[in-house]
Formats: sequence, C-alpha cells, structure tokens
Amino acid sequence: MTEKTVLVTGARGFFGGYVVEHYLAAGWRVVGLGHGSPGSACAGRVVWHQAPVSLERLERLEIEPDLLVHCAGGGSVSASLRDPFGDHARTVDTTAAVLEYIRRHCPRTPVVYPSSAAVYGNAAHLPASEGSTAPLRPASPYGMHKLMAEQLCASYGAHFGVSVAVVRFFSLFGEGQRKQLLWDACRKIGQRDDLYCGTGEESRDWLHAEDAARLVAAVAAQASPACPIYNGASGTTTTVRQVLTLLYRDLAPSRHPRFSLAVRHGDPCDQCADIGHTLSTGWAPQIRLETGVRRYAQWFEAVCDD
Repeated sequence: MTEKTVLVTGARGFFGGYVVEHYLAAGWRVVGLGHGSPGSACAGRVVWHQAPVSLERLERLEIEPDLLVHCAGGGSVSASLRDPFGDHARTVDTTAAVLEYIRRHCPRTPVVYPSSAAVYGNAAHLPASEGSTAPLRPASPYGMHKLMAEQLCASYGAHFGVSVAVVRFFSLFGEGQRKQLLWDACRKIGQRDDLYCGTGEESRDWLHAEDAARLVAAVAAQASPACPIYNGASGTTTTVRQVLTLLYRDLAPSRHPRFSLAVRHGDPCDQCADIGHTLSTGWAPQIRLETGVRRYAQWFEAVCDD
C-alpha cells in the first residue's frame, strides 16, 4: 500500500501538534510547515519546513499531498484585540494562500480547516447549530477573521471545486497548551491567586485536543466543494466555575476559585454546541472532561518540576 502524505500547516502549534501525532500514529507521512522547530519528539518522523505559510513557500514544497490540514492562524481573542492587522494576516491571508495553492497545483487534495466557535459570538440561539439561519455575530477580530477564512473556503469550493471541510472548534484543551483558561489558572494557583474574571457561571463546551484531532480525520472524508461545516465540541456545557473546581481538586484541594464579576472584552457569555451533524460522521468524543483536566494538571506539574 502506498504511504499517504498529509501536509499540516502550523504543525508546531498546540493543536497542529495533536494533528501531527494522530496522523503519525495512523501511519501517514507527515509534512509540516510553519514557525518554530520540529522538536525532539518529531525528529526523524516529520518532514519539517520552518517558514511562514505563504503561496510562495507552499509552491516550493513541490508536493501533492493526499490531505492538507490548515492549522496555522491566529490563536486567541486577546491577541487579535492587541494586533488585529497581524491576526488578519495569520488567519485570512494564510488561508487564501493554502486555497490558491490547492487550486493551482493539487486540485484533488481535500482541505480541512479548523475554525472556531468564535464565529457564533454571543449566539442568540443555543445550542449553536451549523445549519441555523441565525446570523453569525463574532464578538472579536479573532472570530471575524475565522469567519472570513470560512467564507474563503466556501468561495473556493463554489467557484473552483476545491474540496473543504470546516470544523468550528469550541473550547479545546489538552496537555501542551500554554494559554487560555487552564494554563492561566494553573499559574495563578501556583502564585496563590484565586481571583478570576467574570462570574464563574459563563458556560463553555470543552473538547480534548486528542478527540479534536480524531474529528479532523473523520471530517476529512466528508470534504467537498459544498464545504460542509461541523461543530467540534462534546455537546455538554460546563461552567467556568465547574472546570476550575475540577482543576483545584487536583492542584489546590483546600482552596476555591473566586470571581471578580468583571467581564473580559470579546469573550462570549455562553457557548453550547449542537453536535448532531458531527456525530453523523461516526465520530464521538472519548475523553471525559474530568479525565482531561486531571491529565492537564499532571502535565503542568511535570513541566513546573523540570
């Protein structure tokens, strides 16, 4: 059997790394493109190209992969608020480059685009559904740029026949993630700072990155010029207070999180996903939130001990 090749942009990012590991375990040849070095764990296993994701750099690869997973892009609401121009370049411009590369050089290669639930913003109807007729209302440049990238995917499908599948991931987490709620909370716990923004009752739909990487593989088989969209989530909502309580149970069992009631600009109040369409692919989440949070806490303690 001929070995299949997957090209992963942003392969050294948090989620890109999980996608790389999934395809390596499945026996694929992995080619990575993006910033950073491949790291010792990937030495000899990934063909790594350290370079920005641009049309020129993609063309210099001179490959026709069996699949392209475009993980490169802006990574947070707060960063997009600090530097909206840069976030646009990282998300929208790189997506345009990937799609144009496919159109010109390998039109039969399917693309999976990991988008974000930030495109929903403060959705008027919950749980958020990909097929809803309610308008998308991104609450940040990050969400707006993800939506623009999705629209590019749909355009290249409709006008040029490029096969794409989009996954709107909700609250991804997992070992190796050095930003967002769990990372910040672990550091605050170590500093004996138990005060957090918000009320604690804001809801999120958490999904471990291992399950998310499996979902990428599941939707890749559904990619088409119709650009199907899937919600990447567990289908279960958990409040910020509840997930922090799980973390404190492992790292600071004698203490409890407190909340300032101050709202952070750009953060939605509630997130809840309808995953009925996603489950139709045959995929289902496997890692329970309690298990994932415990794994994260153990990873953080190991990192701090190094």
